Amino acid sequence: MPFQPAPTLTVDNARSMLAAGLQAIDGGQHVIDFSGLTAVDSAAVAVLLAWQRAASNKTIELSFINMPDMLQNLADLYGVVSLLPAQLDLSRFLQPVAGDALANTARRDLPHH
Repeated sequence: MPFQPAPTLTVDNARSMLAAGLQAIDGGQHVIDFSGLTAVDSAAVAVLLAWQRAASNKTIELSFINMPDMLQNLADLYGVVSLLPAQLDLSRFLQPVAGDALANTARRDLPHH
């Protein structure tokens, strides 16, 4: 099961989320699922970079899934998208749901601070 950070990843909980993610990576986790994320700020980008660095140091190929647009946009704003792992495309493993035209669209529903 992928590691899932708390619903918010902001300066208020960045240290605890950093520690939780590092613990997951130390345990061999290689997928981080952002599907439960509801709010982010620039601290989230720093946490993602730290997770990526830790995984790289352990030769773990880290993957992000369900990364919301707001978080992707912050990483792009700071010019660090190329330093983050590519989002894992799970579509080849999922069965399409009839009538679900939005099944593979990126999340655009997150507020930012």
